[in-house]
Amino acid sequence: MNIQNQIITTLPIFDIESSLSEVIDFFVETTYSHVAISENEVFLGLLSENDLACFEAHQKIDQFRYDLESFFVTAETSWLDVLEKFARNEANILPILEEGGKIIGHYDLNDVVGEFIGTPFFTEPGGILVVAKGIKDYSFSEISQIVESNNTRLLGAFISDSQNDVVQVTLKIGSTNLNDVTQTFRRYNYEVVFGNNDDLFIEDLKQRSDYLNKYLNV
Repeated sequence: MNIQNQIITTLPIFDIESSLSEVIDFFVETTYSHVAISENEVFLGLLSENDLACFEAHQKIDQFRYDLESFFVTAETSWLDVLEKFARNEANILPILEEGGKIIGHYDLNDVVGEFIGTPFFTEPGGILVVAKGIKDYSFSEISQIVESNNTRLLGAFISDSQNDVVQVTLKIGSTNLNDVTQTFRRYNYEVVFGNNDDLFIEDLKQRSDYLNKYLNV
């Protein structure tokens, strides 16, 4: 996915010697989480909107030099790494640097997410499945093999959670009937965290049947 066409070149970049009054006006008039600060046209860091209450209009940005946050991307950074950078820094704007530290533009979170939503993972018809397995036991090659062995396509997959050495993988599968796929995942010792309603209905029937059998055997 190419996100370079989403680079914004119209956002202001504030010099470290500028007055905070300009930064205050920027935050008041926009919904951005950060502003980029430069010194001698070289990226120095970012001021956060969270610090707005501490700003006084007569002060210089330089008085907050040691409070600047340092995160950025380059034009070559992959879109997945760009999304990760947004998430890790709780930001909705990212400066883009070229060699030498000059800022060539910004990414807006909404624009990048818009590109992501336009991928086949979201636009192609199909079903969503979330499976879980030990971090040392799963593999994407095995996941792909399981899906394709049921005569359907794997449209996309990503790790959506990882806790206590167990990973959850969210899959987009080119079919809305996921029953055969989910049963195959279970045979390979994957936990099915989320599947389609038909599968949940079957599980519910199985649980009710097991309960009835136990009751009849009393």
